[in-house]
This record gives sequence, structure tokens and C-alpha cells, in this order.
Amino acid sequence: MKPDPTAIAALLDGSHGDPFSLLGPHEGPGGTFVRAVLPGAQVAVACALDGTELGELERVDDRGLFEGVIAGAPQPLRYRVGALGAHWFVEDAFSYGPVLGPLDDYLINEGHHLRLFDKLGAHCIHHEGSDGVHFAVWAPNAALVSVVGDFNDWDHRRHPMRRRADIGVWEIFVPGVGTEAAYKYRIVGADGTVLPLKADPWGQAGELRPSTASLTAHPVKQDWGDEGHRDYWAKVDPRRAPISIYEVHAGSWMRDDKDWFLDWDAMAEKLIPYVVEMGFTHIEFLPIAEHPYDPSWGYQTLGLFAPSARFGPPEGFARFVDGAHRAGIGVLVDWVPAHFPTDAHGLARFDGTALYEHDDPRLGFHPDWNTAIYNFGRREVSSFLVNNALFWAERYHVDGLRVDAVASMLYRDYSRKAGEWIPNEAGGRENWEAVDFLRAVNRAVYGQIPGFFTVAEESTAWPGVTLPAVDDNRNALGFGFKWNMGFMHDTLRYMARDPIHRRHHHNDITFGLMYAFAENFVLAISHDEVVHGKGSLVNKMAGDEWQKFANLRAYYGLMWGYPGKKLLFMGQEFAQLREWSEERSLDWDLLNQPEHEGMRSLVRDLNRAYRETPALHARDCEGEGFQWLVVDDALASVFAWARHSGDGACVAVISNMTPQVHGSYRLPLPRDGVWREIINTDAACYGGTGAGNMGQVVAQDGAALVTLPPLATIMLEWIEAAA
Repeated sequence: MKPDPTAIAALLDGSHGDPFSLLGPHEGPGGTFVRAVLPGAQVAVACALDGTELGELERVDDRGLFEGVIAGAPQPLRYRVGALGAHWFVEDAFSYGPVLGPLDDYLINEGHHLRLFDKLGAHCIHHEGSDGVHFAVWAPNAALVSVVGDFNDWDHRRHPMRRRADIGVWEIFVPGVGTEAAYKYRIVGADGTVLPLKADPWGQAGELRPSTASLTAHPVKQDWGDEGHRDYWAKVDPRRAPISIYEVHAGSWMRDDKDWFLDWDAMAEKLIPYVVEMGFTHIEFLPIAEHPYDPSWGYQTLGLFAPSARFGPPEGFARFVDGAHRAGIGVLVDWVPAHFPTDAHGLARFDGTALYEHDDPRLGFHPDWNTAIYNFGRREVSSFLVNNALFWAERYHVDGLRVDAVASMLYRDYSRKAGEWIPNEAGGRENWEAVDFLRAVNRAVYGQIPGFFTVAEESTAWPGVTLPAVDDNRNALGFGFKWNMGFMHDTLRYMARDPIHRRHHHNDITFGLMYAFAENFVLAISHDEVVHGKGSLVNKMAGDEWQKFANLRAYYGLMWGYPGKKLLFMGQEFAQLREWSEERSLDWDLLNQPEHEGMRSLVRDLNRAYRETPALHARDCEGEGFQWLVVDDALASVFAWARHSGDGACVAVISNMTPQVHGSYRLPLPRDGVWREIINTDAACYGGTGAGNMGQVVAQDGAALVTLPPLATIMLEWIEAAA
């Protein structure tokens, strides 16, 4: 049946809602009928993929519409076309069948598809005899979606997509397209509004800002050599393993000689050996997914599946992770499922409706960051984010995710005044949709990826952040670890006080041990503590220059001896003086000064002691691994506790937070015998006075007389019983 003129007109101007019903080969009573739009062509011959001519087509419309009957059954076609003495070939995307199948439809519709990143987005595949790219995007409320890009001169009339109405997905296979082709989606809303061109939510590569197109990409790496690393972490309980994390902003850790970002390969050459030397177990990157705005540090992410083009192509990040793993270093990435920016090319009102976000600003707008909040209760949105978490683990072998702004997700009234939020069905403030989403993410990654762990940045007293999300306790979120924000606030407040006043604030240190084992904690001294006018860590310390450095050394000793995993932001390991800025490299020249090199040496030695001494890490998350020795000596500002490994090993951690040497201090110890000094933050090699205990002390009758250096922490390891 010949279409009416209005259908043909819609086909030619790119507004027909079902172009596959009219274009390409179709079986009919007279044989296989073909219709094709071939702009600029005067003649056209339909050919099989092997070049066999199947029949000449007639130009039935001067705007480039060709029709005709060809030999053989419907099959993938290309056209040999000509005009003005020139000839060329055109691939017919409308002659290929769909790529997605019924099982995909079922799993997508149910929201249980855990390999969606292999199905949606742009994928270079071999399909029905041809190499090309399969494009698929979720836009259920759109009237029409076309893929536009370098390969079709950004002409929306060339590749309108096939609608899979049951699941709201649009797809098309475009033969002949390869990698690194820029593309976007042209979406027409249900009301006929043509939206700004949209980047691919599932795109696995993107252009360097300020350009915003997605790029076609291939699987990033096939020759991984990190089996040993992954097998090790799959077999251990991370709560009982040493975890010391070096937090890094990839754009400012170090710059090249032109003050531009290091690419991943250059970063691997410098950062991985440095982290190995420093004794950290993991690198944690601030968000590296594609984002439009540098000063957001990556926390306003739009390309969730694409490593940022600032640091080179995606495969560079895969090589970095592989290199880190081969060197024994894990890689964590900061992940932002709480919100997204509203840039026109992104997710906001993606198909003309509030698709990824809530329509009501009381649910869908984040007042702190002027961003949109994901609609966690929508199964397709939840599936999009769950798949993103799995994607980083599977495609890039990252070892874990630090999940940003969890507290903002858990509460509907977060940063909102009365009347600016909507209670849940029970009238409460809990965002149960977000809770269910977080539980689903953790169930998925822990169930699918052995050795993987998640860390929550969660600043409230929500119960059960690190309880497994496998039981009926809906509060149990299923994270592996949680940042201990209370430790950070209380202890930094204490260290900022003049030592003469610290006796009145003794509980700033002791109080945290009341809840230190309520969750599996990470002690995080992060980027948030050294920006926005807060100054650097060393400049938070009380006193003159010498005391600031001594205080920071004592603080690091206390932190590394305190129960919990460790995290330190880059630059603080050598006492960076300036506040951190994403616009410049760290001040590496400071290492030429002995006090800064001494601080770096101390952090290195603390990491070594933490990794090599089971008593300092094996019971980080278990109360039986901790024992107070001195809890109430506020007058002397002394704190002392023992750390136990569970197999007999023991380390005593003692801090003197005054500038006075305490000589012959009676220190209770859990065992008699010889205790070897394994850390003294006042050692001369670190920039201290050199006061100490000549390497060891001997305990008798449950105590030893020790020298406590000024503004210092010492660690004593029990090595043998008294003779």
C-alpha cells in the first residue's frame, strides 16, 4: 500500500513517528519492496552486503526518495548512488533488524537488568553481517528520537530511531560507524517541542568540555593483568584488612609543564609509585565521570558512564587501574547518585518530562547545589544507577565506591525549611525510596563483584548504615564502611585549641570511642576539610610554626592508632601550607624543606606500621580490639589505649597533647615485659625534639615508667614477656 502524501512528507522532513514501517526492505506480493531516502542522489542501485546488485531504484521524489522492487528476500542493504558523474555507497540502517530482544524487554521492564550498560548507549558491534554502532536510549514520553552526529552531518532526518513502545526505548543500528564518532540524541517531546540536543545518559566516552557530545567507544581493555590483586580482595574480610586511602583530585595532584592535566598514563607513572612508596593501600579519586564544570570537582556529574576527557581517552583509566592493581594498590572512585546538574544537554527533562528527576521541586530540586534529585522510586532510574555502580566495577575493575552525600538522600527535609518538603506516606521525613535504592545498589555490587566494597559519606545517626541489606531491617543500608564525621569534627576542634586549654576539652577525644564500633568506620580527613576558607590541615593546628607541625604529627599518630580505616587527602601528607584549589598542582617544592619532608616520612612510616602490625588494623571495627589504658588524665592531656589483634599481638598508643615532656610517666600496660617503640612522632627524623624511650620500655606489675615527648604520639608493641 502506497503511503499517503502526508506520511511521505513526514518521512522526508524527519518527523514520522515510525520510519521503519516505511523505509528499508519489506516483503510484499510482488517481491521485496525497498524505499530509501538518499539526499543528493540522482540514481541508486540496491546491493547486498557482498556487493551483489539486487535491483535499480526509481527516484520518486526530488527530495531524494527512491523506491523499487529488488531480487531476493529482505536483507541488509547498501546503495550505490550517483549524481553529477560521482558515485558513492550509502549504508541502509533501516534494512537491519533490532538488536534488543524479548529477554531485554522483560528485564528492562522489571527493572532487574544488571547488564544494561551492554544494551543501552552506543556500542560498536557486528550485527547481521556488518560492523557498526547500535544506539539505544530510554525516552518513553518522546514522540520521536533521532541519533545525530558526525556520521550523518547532524541531520536528524537521516537516522530516526525504532521505538520499542513496551519499554520506552528507542534503538537503531547504524552500519559503518566506528569509534570516536561524536553524537547526541534529537528528541521531540509529546507536545511536539524539539528539545536541546541531548548527550547519551549511557555514553561511555564524551568530548572535552566545553563541548558536550558523547563519543562512540569500544570496550576499554581486554588484557587485564590484575587477577592476583582481585583474587586477594575477594578472599579477605576488608574490615580486618589494613585499609589506608590516599584521596586524590586527578586534576590537581600534579600538572604537566604547561599547567595542564596529566593524562592517565602520565599519572600512572608518577602517582602509583608515590602511593606505593607512601604505604597507602588504596587511591580514592574524587569523581572522574564526565562533568561540565571544573570547580564542581566532579560532583556535578552528567556522563555517569564516561571517564572525563580531561585525562585522555577511557582506556587510559583502565590502564591506570590495571597498573595500580599490579603494584598492589586498590582504586576507589567517588560516586554521585544523589543529584545531577540541570544543563540543557543532560538528564534534566530528558524526553520533555521529568524523567530522571521528580517533577515537584519539593522532591526533585536540591537547594544546596541547585541540582535535580533523582527519582529513586522509579524502577528505570534506580536500574540506571545500579547499573552504573556495576559498570565501574566490571568495566574498569575499580575496587569500590565512596558514595557521596548519602545523608541528603535519606531525608526528605534535608536542607529544607517547613513547607519546602513532602512527608512520606507515614508522615515521616525518611526517604524510603532512596533507602530502597541504596540497599539495591549494595545488594547488587556485593552479590556480583567479589572483593568490592562501598563507603558511605553519611553524617547523621541513621542506624544500620553498614549492616547487610539482606534481611528485613529496612534501615540496614548494606554499605561496607561509613565515614566517621564525628571523629573528624571533634578531634580537629581539639587540635585547634591552645594546649593550655585542652584539659577542659578532654572529651573531644574520648567521646568518639563511645560509638567507634557502632558502624564500620573510615577516619576521613578529606578534601572537604581544606577548602572554602578552612585552610590547610597544618594551619588548623594551634601554636607557632614548630608547634603546628608537632601538633599535626601527634594528630596523625593518634589517628593511625585509633580504631578505623584511614583516609587522607592529597598534600596533607607533607603538610601543604596553602588551602587546596582545583586550579593548581600541589606545592611539591615544599618537600625541599625538612619539616615538610619529615611529615611525609612520618605518614609513610605510620602506613608501614599500620599495614605490618595486625594489632593496628585487624580489629578496626570490633570493640574487643580496643582497651583504654589512660582515659581520664585531662590535666596532663594524655590519652592511652591498647589495640589488640585477636591472636595475642598488642600495641599501646599514647598521645601527649601538651608541649611539656612528661618524664617517668606511669603508663598502665596490659602485659608485663618488653615493649618496643615502633612510632615516635617526635623523632628527630620527622622534625621533632628526639625525646623518647631509647627504643623500648619494660613493664612490671602492670605498668611502665615512660617518657612522653612533647606534642607527640608514641606506639609501643609488646614483643616478649618479662624474664
